[in-house]
Amino acid sequence: MAPRVLISDALSPAAIAIFEDRGVEVTFRPELGKDKEKLAEAIGGFDGLAIRSATKVTAKLLERAPNLKVIGRAGIGVDNVDIPAATAKGIIVMNTPFGNSITTAEHAIALMFALARQIPMADASTQAGKWEKNRFMGVEISGKVLGVIGCGNIGSIVADLAIGLHMRVLAYDPFLTPERAIDLGVEKVELEPLLAKADIVTLHVPMTAQTKNILSDENLAKTKKGVRIINCARGGLVDEQALRALLDSGHVAGAAFDVFVQEPAVENPLFGHPNVVCTPHLGASTSEAQENVALQVAEQISDYLVRGAISNAVNFPSITAEEAPKLRPFIALAERLGSFAGQLVDCGIKKVSITYEGNVAHLKTKALTASAIAGLLRPLLADVNVVSAPAVAKERGIVIDEVTREAEADYESLVTLAVSMEGHEWTVAGTVFHDGKPRIISVNGIEVDAVVAPTMIYVSNVDKPGFIGRFASLLGNAAINIATFALGRDREGGSAVALVEVDGAVPEKVLEGVKGLPGVKEAKALAF
Repeated sequence: MAPRVLISDALSPAAIAIFEDRGVEVTFRPELGKDKEKLAEAIGGFDGLAIRSATKVTAKLLERAPNLKVIGRAGIGVDNVDIPAATAKGIIVMNTPFGNSITTAEHAIALMFALARQIPMADASTQAGKWEKNRFMGVEISGKVLGVIGCGNIGSIVADLAIGLHMRVLAYDPFLTPERAIDLGVEKVELEPLLAKADIVTLHVPMTAQTKNILSDENLAKTKKGVRIINCARGGLVDEQALRALLDSGHVAGAAFDVFVQEPAVENPLFGHPNVVCTPHLGASTSEAQENVALQVAEQISDYLVRGAISNAVNFPSITAEEAPKLRPFIALAERLGSFAGQLVDCGIKKVSITYEGNVAHLKTKALTASAIAGLLRPLLADVNVVSAPAVAKERGIVIDEVTREAEADYESLVTLAVSMEGHEWTVAGTVFHDGKPRIISVNGIEVDAVVAPTMIYVSNVDKPGFIGRFASLLGNAAINIATFALGRDREGGSAVALVEVDGAVPEKVLEGVKGLPGVKEAKALAF
């Protein structure tokens, strides 16, 4: 019997044709995306679900979908899909991470022109019969400095377009290598000098714990007077209240936003300001982009249901059903080793070396490497998945070196991840014991034995008496419970590391307290 796919959002008719041409039975009911009760009633007999942003795929909905094998999102963001719930039920979740890139980049450039020449304001004035020619004095784009925060797929297109407009482009992106920056024709800088020099700042990063409020009150105050700020990426990257205050004071000359903290945005601190241009999340709203993502999602879902091929999956690597049981615990280990490093590394990555020793070296290590790279890049690039991660790393000039060899250590299987940056290297190693749980057994050559837990604190410190007591007291006073405490050191009185599992999130104030303890070199809250 042919696999069945339900399309519950508005997709291009070309997508329907692709499904039918590949032997997939397709039902097109876009009205269901806005009616969760009717969607729940209809979804039970389908193998695949193709959606955009209107459909909300919740754990409750998935309980009504016993046959569902794959969910395809026509677009980048999968915030409307409960990925852990889908993963727990063995449902592949796919997105189309590159279909909207050109359209979103062009929208950012369009907003830049609209802001520089006050086009929306001038249009409203002129159509009101006022003819206020002297009121709308603009600025030229040519010769200005554009600061691009996030120089990935979309940011690099924006940079290329801006260079074509004879702008000087500064780029802040911890994952941008100097070689890649040269290829793009941009100047790689840190955030603070970018803010100080840029005439226009545009954001092209995902919303993660590291990027939330990246343009905070403090960072906005560091911008050049007269700066113009554009956000076509995600709401929450900019402190909207702080930005409004700087617009009112005249420090910020203008802002153009396509995304907002609360959407649909019926109210917002930026609304009503004469130097603000707002659009209703139109970054992907062109006929070409919608056609591209519709075609891509139809091809990906069909390939999976008909041939078992997995493309752009956000929750599972490309492996066969036979390989899955053996690979699954090591996939989890590789992803967590990568995530561990990704949450601690904050400068340009030049090379990633992954060494597989023992039994794990005989498994499908490409899938493990993809998982490790995805974990490494995801803290700053939320839309990276196990399929796209190697290509994204290559695009950014990161060399990936994979080594397999027989066991040379005291473990049946050992995975070591080494991240080379400018001037130094960072390593973490781990294994899987018979309980199937990933364990970290070494950090920068210092032996530890820590089960990877959802919430942890990593501390690097000088090995001197009193640290454990002061650390435990600080957490106890903050009512933070310590679940496990793993310690290691290179020598007596030398360097030590601690990996501490805690119950619940670690407030920033507590983390700052840990950093202030005598002998502490580094402290970081980790989430897995």
